[in-house]
Amino acid sequence: MAAGGEERRGAGPQKEVAYNRLLPYGARLEAEAACLLACIKDNLGRALQLRELWPGGLFWTRKLATYIRLYGRKFSKEDHVLFIKLLYELVTIQKLEISMMQGFARLLINLLKKKELLSRDDLELPWRPLYEMLERILYSKTEHLGLNWFPNSYRPGLSSPKTFVLNVLHRCSVESVLKTLVKSCRPYFPESATAEMLDEWRPLMCPFDVTMQKAITYFELFLPTTLPPELHHKGFRLWFDEFIGLWVSVQNLPQWEGHLVNLFARLATDNIGYIDWDPYVPKIFTRILRSLNLPVGSNQVVVPRYLTNAYDIGHAVMWITAMMGGPSKIVQKHLSGLFSSIASFYHPSNNGRWLNKLMKLLQRLPNSVVRRLHRERYKKMTWLTPVPDSHKLTDQDVTDFVECIIQPVLLAMFSKTGSLEAAQALQNLALMRPELVIPPVLEKTYPALETLTEPHQLTATLSCVIGVARSLVSGGKWFPEGPTHMLPLLMRALPGVDPNDFSKCMITFQFIATFSTLVPLVDCSSVLQERDDLSEVERELCSATAEFEDFVLQFMDRCFGLIESSTLEQTREETETEKMTHLESLVELGLSSTFSTILTQCSKDIFKVALEKVFNFAVSNIFETRVAGRMVADMCRAAVKCRPEESLKLFVPHCCSVITHLTINDDVLHEEELDKELLWNLQLLSEITRVDGKKLLPYREQLVKILQQTLHLTCKQGYILSCNLLHHLLRSTTLIYPTEYCSVPGGFDKPLSEYFPIKDWGKPGDLWNLDIQWHVPSSEEINFAFYLLDTFLQPELTKLEHHTEGKLEMSRDDVQQCLSIVHNCLIGSGNVLPPLKGERIAHLLPSLVSLEETKLYTGVDYDLSRENYRETIARITRKLLHYILDNSEDDTKSLFLIIKIISDVLQFQGSHKHEFDSRWKSFNLVKKSMENRLQGKKQHIRALLIDRVMLQHELRTLTIEGCEYKNTHQGMIRDLLCLSTSSYGQVRNKAQQAFFTALGTYNFSCRDIIPLVLEFLRPDRQDVTQQQFKGALYCLLGNHSGVCLANLHDWDCIVQTWPAIVSSGLSKAMSLEKPSIVRLFDDLAEKIHRQYETIGLDFTVPKKCTEIAVLLQKSEHPSTNLTMLTSEEIQLGIQRQKEKNAEALQNYENLVNMLLDCVEKRNLPWKFEHIGIGFLSLLLRDDRVLPVRAIRFFVQCLTHDAIVVRKMAISAVAGILKQLKRVHKTVSICPYEVSGNLKPPSIQAGDRLDNQWLHYDGQNLPKTKQAWESCCFVEKTHWGYYTWPQNMLVYAPADQQPKLGRGREELLEAEQAIYDHFSDPKFVEQLIKFLSLEDRKGKDKFNPRRFCLFKGLFRNFDDAFLLVLKPHLERLVADCHESTQRCVAEIIAGLIRGSKHWTFEKVEKLWMLLCPLLRTALSNITVETYNDWGTCIATSCESRDPRKLHFLFELLLESPLSGEGGSFVDACRLYVLQGGLAQQEWRVPELLHRLLKYLEPKLTQVYKNVRERIGSVLTYIFMIDVSLPNTAPTKSPRIHEFTTRILEKLKPLMEVDEEIQNHVMEENGVGEQDERTQGIKLLKTILKWLMASAGRSFSTAVTEQLQLLPLFFKIAPVENDNSYDELKRDAKMCLSLMSQGLLYPQQVPLVLQVLKQTAKSNSWHARYTVLTYLQTMVFYNLFIFLNNEEAVSDIRWLVIKLLKDEQLEVREMAATTLSGLLQCNFLTMDGPMQTHFEQLCKMRLPKKRKRDPGTVADTIPSGDLVKRHAGVLGLSACILSSPYDVPTWMPQLLMDLSAHLNDPQPIEMTVKKTLSNFRRTHHDNWQEHKQQFTDDQLLVLTDLLVSPCYYA
Repeated sequence: MAAGGEERRGAGPQKEVAYNRLLPYGARLEAEAACLLACIKDNLGRALQLRELWPGGLFWTRKLATYIRLYGRKFSKEDHVLFIKLLYELVTIQKLEISMMQGFARLLINLLKKKELLSRDDLELPWRPLYEMLERILYSKTEHLGLNWFPNSYRPGLSSPKTFVLNVLHRCSVESVLKTLVKSCRPYFPESATAEMLDEWRPLMCPFDVTMQKAITYFELFLPTTLPPELHHKGFRLWFDEFIGLWVSVQNLPQWEGHLVNLFARLATDNIGYIDWDPYVPKIFTRILRSLNLPVGSNQVVVPRYLTNAYDIGHAVMWITAMMGGPSKIVQKHLSGLFSSIASFYHPSNNGRWLNKLMKLLQRLPNSVVRRLHRERYKKMTWLTPVPDSHKLTDQDVTDFVECIIQPVLLAMFSKTGSLEAAQALQNLALMRPELVIPPVLEKTYPALETLTEPHQLTATLSCVIGVARSLVSGGKWFPEGPTHMLPLLMRALPGVDPNDFSKCMITFQFIATFSTLVPLVDCSSVLQERDDLSEVERELCSATAEFEDFVLQFMDRCFGLIESSTLEQTREETETEKMTHLESLVELGLSSTFSTILTQCSKDIFKVALEKVFNFAVSNIFETRVAGRMVADMCRAAVKCRPEESLKLFVPHCCSVITHLTINDDVLHEEELDKELLWNLQLLSEITRVDGKKLLPYREQLVKILQQTLHLTCKQGYILSCNLLHHLLRSTTLIYPTEYCSVPGGFDKPLSEYFPIKDWGKPGDLWNLDIQWHVPSSEEINFAFYLLDTFLQPELTKLEHHTEGKLEMSRDDVQQCLSIVHNCLIGSGNVLPPLKGERIAHLLPSLVSLEETKLYTGVDYDLSRENYRETIARITRKLLHYILDNSEDDTKSLFLIIKIISDVLQFQGSHKHEFDSRWKSFNLVKKSMENRLQGKKQHIRALLIDRVMLQHELRTLTIEGCEYKNTHQGMIRDLLCLSTSSYGQVRNKAQQAFFTALGTYNFSCRDIIPLVLEFLRPDRQDVTQQQFKGALYCLLGNHSGVCLANLHDWDCIVQTWPAIVSSGLSKAMSLEKPSIVRLFDDLAEKIHRQYETIGLDFTVPKKCTEIAVLLQKSEHPSTNLTMLTSEEIQLGIQRQKEKNAEALQNYENLVNMLLDCVEKRNLPWKFEHIGIGFLSLLLRDDRVLPVRAIRFFVQCLTHDAIVVRKMAISAVAGILKQLKRVHKTVSICPYEVSGNLKPPSIQAGDRLDNQWLHYDGQNLPKTKQAWESCCFVEKTHWGYYTWPQNMLVYAPADQQPKLGRGREELLEAEQAIYDHFSDPKFVEQLIKFLSLEDRKGKDKFNPRRFCLFKGLFRNFDDAFLLVLKPHLERLVADCHESTQRCVAEIIAGLIRGSKHWTFEKVEKLWMLLCPLLRTALSNITVETYNDWGTCIATSCESRDPRKLHFLFELLLESPLSGEGGSFVDACRLYVLQGGLAQQEWRVPELLHRLLKYLEPKLTQVYKNVRERIGSVLTYIFMIDVSLPNTAPTKSPRIHEFTTRILEKLKPLMEVDEEIQNHVMEENGVGEQDERTQGIKLLKTILKWLMASAGRSFSTAVTEQLQLLPLFFKIAPVENDNSYDELKRDAKMCLSLMSQGLLYPQQVPLVLQVLKQTAKSNSWHARYTVLTYLQTMVFYNLFIFLNNEEAVSDIRWLVIKLLKDEQLEVREMAATTLSGLLQCNFLTMDGPMQTHFEQLCKMRLPKKRKRDPGTVADTIPSGDLVKRHAGVLGLSACILSSPYDVPTWMPQLLMDLSAHLNDPQPIEMTVKKTLSNFRRTHHDNWQEHKQQFTDDQLLVLTDLLVSPCYYA
């Protein structure tokens, strides 16, 4: 931007849209913008001082958003800050409706987007209001009860805010807007924010609780990371060690770990060079590798949670990029390791669900590195912390990076999912190091261009070359020989223009177009004689450019071939459609744009030859006009557009003379089928007139003459082409557009002596010297356009007018022809016809500020002295419409045209919205594919920049949004409504689309039109047809993107529409027999439910807003011109706002009453009753109790016959009870005083002295009234685990709480309505009967809504209804049916949770009732119901102090495993108990100890289901024993002590050597079994426990589990066979899960110790399993092992030792393992290893003795044979470790191997397998692999691979 002195003073604009200055009328925009900004500031300020949020405030904030779209941030810094502060205040208004909040938030995000414009000194924003807003909306306490509706949130059905935390992820738009908003405000949080946030959210960090997820999500979102270095001690230093410690110590990927990674990635990016990541690098890379979920080994079980909770690749990439560079090159070393370990997964023959992630990694990494380089080297300095020089990426760093990633990228080029990611990666890599990237790509491309058999190879390589095109063509210092490749590539690509292969054709067009955009196609070979100062490359290029002409001509020949093969006659039968197919239209587009690009870039000489050629082709043939004709006409148009003068000279006279000649005879006018030649020439002429209007003027007489001859042809095809000609003539002369898109301003026609085109290869356009050649209509052209309108449009309008007045008879075809001409004139001259005039329709919406429209100047000065044809067309079309509707409604074709004309009269100002949108999209695509991200600064190609300026112009013409609604518009919209309810389906459909668009365009027009739509639904009208009824419903429904009239977020509208929809059930036209009508009502109800959001009742504007509004009005540059408001006006505003609130409330109550009136009508069909009740349930709110009448209605609905209604009523009543809940008083306490301990100096989580009073203590439970009342109950489970909240609130004593046990007279009227029904035994009986029915057999679950209903009843009315319910409960509990048990479980859970505030006496009575019930229930438990009881108990215990529930826990712990009811009941009891204890987490150590003590002797259970359950319970018992940093050792049971006891009992198994068989009978025989059998039973249970905890606990107790490993190795089977017994399967599964576990560095030596020990075992099964374990373990902890050299050498020793094992299977497995370790570069194939294997291979074999036929051969292999086999296996492993390439050592090893082909078995077999595998994997690219071998070696090899032994 031109930085003038102004800008320094802070008055200059912050950052404007650069393209505005380049518009032809750019000079006028400065004043326009200033005027508009002043207007916005003034009106926005006024609106908020007058307290008018809606419509005024919203209207003008929208205008501000439009202003930013048009001019960028063109306001002073002062204004910028004021706008931001104002919107921040608006967004955080408490009671704001969600849709308004989203509107404000989007604008605020936009204002904050460019953070470099405002530094932290300019702006500071508080963080707490945002946090409160997120808490209110995302973790809403009332939404699940249906008291708050957010747009597209899911509907209620959750039991509590806790489960809600997890479901928060479903919220798309609201949530993402809010999160983006926080991200945008984050840089401006004050410096004290970090400490405050830590205080706020640390208490939530309890890892066993869902609140942990919430805390980490908040930290990730809010913590500021861009503080300057001098403030780091107030920023990330406060939390970095704590969080990274937490992250490093968590092993099992809980859900929040990903959020931590995102936080670290952001921290690293914002503070490059200020954090030393080196100690963590191996851990970081190990975890990233793990999170890619790659499969390892053959039969591995993946822990399911890894699939869902993996890291976000984008953030992992950010983190890696930010850590690169700096003095220690450790990150680059690990990155190379990462890619070499996963490289083989990129090979195209591999496929799986992990591929997607790998491709993303490839695509994002280079992109991210380029962004970092841009930031360090090219970006302007801003206030953000710069990267210190010591940590900037050096050139060497970049080279290392490119080298490590290029191999995988080249492999990925041909991947199954397509080459897109690879092409994007290459584009970015080529920006950094073209010389490393482009040559290998070209090496793959040249052969691909030659091949005919593999088209996929061609499309893949071409798309990659397109990606690197710009780097290739511009050469530069790194890769000067790049440009020489261009011509050979272009010439070889030509055969790709192939009519038989569509995708190849398209990619070739794209390829040729890309290169020709970048390069001027000028023949420079003559320069060689004139200049001698050229470099070698330039000389080579000059001589090559002589081929350009040849290339263009060959390309044209190819295109002609393509066209000839796709004429209509050839490709279709007569009967098929005549339109182009989708594919053909794509080819047409590709062809025309490529050809036009080539011609734009041609020199004059080449152009002449091409023009000649295309002209001859066009005039020497006659084409049909649908397919081939369109393609040829496009090519001609491209030629004419590039150089109009030369081309028009050829084409126009020719076409005109042919047409004139063919129409001399008048008979032609009336022919139905016209001559092909005439049609073709008309088509050609209509296309070539789409050029610069000035150049057409010389031919105007000829063209007018042609129009006169052809506009009134009878043949439709003929007159349509003629109308196109008229349309294009008008457009060419009246629109503003650029006339050339050449890649160099001024074109290439200068003589070569002054201008040397080769210098311009690949050169970007210069935004400040674009020198665009605009076409701006001259007065001569405008006159010509109006002459055309007067000549051709006027007579048609007159004819139509006469027709409507009955003076002139016209046939339908004539009417259609007239309308076609009118429509084409309208869309041709749309932008010179002024918009419609008319009176503005007032009174639709009262507002205290002006809602006037902003008029933008778009380069057209309307000539108001002429007749405005737009108005005439509007008037006459409307007359005609009414005439047709009265006289010939079945003339649908004319109606279609009329609909088009009406919608264009309303909207069209020179460009269509959908065309603009698709051009904007394609512009962005091209920009992405060609941009230079490294340098940035808009270094785009000139053609692209011109396109962008043109789009800016179109954007201005389309910004007519929020047009004023005038009476002319009103009339036309009513006509559209009339057509939308016509009797013809297609007419309705087209008219409705136009109707919705129009409603979306004009402000507040909906309010005017709703009553008219509802007229059709009135039940008392007799004259509505079914078609009209359906049409009206569709009008209410709206289309998927636009307005939905039935659901405008505004009381005035809903009060009308909702009752009308319900009562339309009584209309005569309504018939439920018609499925289409039933479906419409369903869609309507569904859409209203989906889109409805709670509408505000309170529109108060806080004082802060008005203060900022005053400042805004006073600010200068531009200063606002209106006077300040007087205090009377402000008082009036406040008054209006109070009235508005009262009015809203009135409307709300009226709506509820009207809906109730509708629903209670006797003869209303059931469907409408349901819809009405649905609407009523949407009207529940959390700030207003529902009117009593409605409450009574809903309670009655609880016993309604229809289940749908009952379900809605249950939700509604639960919500109503929440509304009626009385406030419970809280007091604040100091937890340290309660415990009598001091505050600990540093943070320590876990069981401390100061939180011990929360623990469950059996010795002093509150069992008396006094103890109960003096006990301080804390309901929230997570409080106190990590830290205490700043202000700790607990409930006040009972005497200060609301009164319990009220009589009926003490209740509110609303409460009485509920009380009366529930005290009525008949009602309750009916209700319980309904509740215990089953709904969907086998699908029903514990229903949280019913639980909420009962919880609310017992909370609000304490034990008032207990007596009525008691007999029912006793009856239900005794009945074993599934649905009755579920019903009683729901009621009991509601009772327990609802009794939270009851007094001790009441609670004691309650438990006396409940305990026997629960005992009965638990003994009657069945397969169907145990889940429900589990949920019931878990729900009862959730967020409750365990000391309050001691009755329940004591009951559950009585005897979980009594064995009386059989194994099943035991398992179920454990399940129920586990549900209750798990909710209590860390607060019940005593109970956990009791349970463990109880279970330990019973671990040798025989029954499988009990074993599994015990395993699961053990997981929960030990869950609390976590090894997280700064966590105190737990008081709960500890794994270590438990394992020690277990190992003691398993000793007998450890000591035996033979394989352990599972020979335990499944029934308990009499007599004591021996220790060993007991051991096996115990082991089975332990396996179940280890399997269950693999996925659930946070950290794995590795040291303890290691002691069990040798035992598992012994048991695990080797083969893959499912018939094994449970023990073996479990052992195998367990090993698989354990091997995937994450290891801490200090655990590595321990594991290796165990493995080495086991490798010496006698059981070969154990030795074999060690290897499979090793493979997985090493890959999943790759960098942790690599970081420990001793470990690497240990593993190497281990594998090589097992290669010499006496057991064949073990040897082979060792070879596989070795090959895998080599392949992922864990081990390298170095000299010593190779020599070692070669030595082994040379072991002499014992001589074969001649045996007598009688002796049996000795089967035991001799030691030497084993060693020799080991050597062969070692070599084979090396060969198989590089399946896709041939390293230097490979040929020699193959030769060594081949020597052993004739050795005895098993050596021979190994050699054969290896060779056949080698052949299989190297077959694809054998041509390049051949190069690595010498001729002799090749001979031997060929001999081997096809030798007879190969087939033997």
